[in-house]
Amino acid sequence: MSPMPTPSPSTAASPDPTDGATVLVVDDTPDNLALMSELLRGRYRVKIANNGEKALRIANTAPHPDLILLDVMMPGMDGYEVCERLRAEAATRDVPVIFLTAKSDVADEMRGLALGAVDYITKPISPPIVMARVRTHLRLKASADFLRDKAAYLEAEVARRTEELAAIQDVTILAMASLAETRDSDTGNHIRRTQHYVKALAEAMRDLPRWRDTLTPAFIATLFKSAPLHDIGKVGIPDRILLKPGRFTPDEFEVMKSHPALGRDAIAQAEAQLGTPVAFLSTAKDIAYGHQEKWDGSGYPQGLRGDAIPLSARLMALADVYDALISRRVYKEPMPHDEATALIVEGRGAHFDPDVVDAFLRIQDEFQEIARRFADDDETLARKRAWMETVSPPT
Repeated sequence: MSPMPTPSPSTAASPDPTDGATVLVVDDTPDNLALMSELLRGRYRVKIANNGEKALRIANTAPHPDLILLDVMMPGMDGYEVCERLRAEAATRDVPVIFLTAKSDVADEMRGLALGAVDYITKPISPPIVMARVRTHLRLKASADFLRDKAAYLEAEVARRTEELAAIQDVTILAMASLAETRDSDTGNHIRRTQHYVKALAEAMRDLPRWRDTLTPAFIATLFKSAPLHDIGKVGIPDRILLKPGRFTPDEFEVMKSHPALGRDAIAQAEAQLGTPVAFLSTAKDIAYGHQEKWDGSGYPQGLRGDAIPLSARLMALADVYDALISRRVYKEPMPHDEATALIVEGRGAHFDPDVVDAFLRIQDEFQEIARRFADDDETLARKRAWMETVSPPT
């Protein structure tokens, strides 16, 4: 390597935000390392390496250098290979590299810049030019680091806010659903069971060609989020009807049949207040308004038939009936799973969508596990019974 001239004394520099940055000097000639160290040390922290392997070790050790001055012609690993390896590592790919070399051919310069170097200075060097270019590239790196850190911060903040909004949504939905649950004989676990039943059915159906494009992971997540609101309309049904343990009179049943519309309207009003469509509220409206419809058109409130009933409502229809059959209630004992399954099979093509029934039969073990996991305990049922007797004493 040809030695570099001794740097001339520098005048006092004004404060610079890059002062104190770490510069790694890589050169196999001791005199060059000494001269560059003397030139840089007054303003920067200087690290030195006399070969490529050592340079890579230093560069990959935290804290990483802010800039690297790299000789090309070194025994063993030359500067070009060092630069390639630096660019290949996540920890060092953004550290600017300035080649400092006696190789002055244009082809050599083009090769160095093509490898990702930010600058190419030929020896013998001019100290003012070296210092100016080091300062320039350190400032550029500081700006790039700032923007990168700011982008990472903003990305993390957006993720945090999104997670926070999702949590608020979930809590609001469960609070609204729990409000509805307090008004009838169901328990909070009915909400959780039906929520998981609907998700399990959707996942069992999504591999069918007919439903592959509809039952996407995003839609299934929306189903899961909105399912707890299926009976929100029961809030508007009078206690004397909602809490009646026996059969409804025709007039009472007509009042009870209004709860799907009441639920849809309540959700629609909430959506209108937001002023923008929300996917889970749209699905919640479909479920609330349509979960009492039947495949053969004999359901309510609209008497829809077949595919005219939203898929989300068809899934909820089976989940809701199954849970009503197999779960303990204040006024009834649970039905065994096999008997409930037989009734659902009997309703295939009449009450229920045949595809939904077939999916249920494939995963009925999963339904039983969900029912066990979220079973109502004696204490919960006792509290519900005591409350019902308070608001609607038995006659």
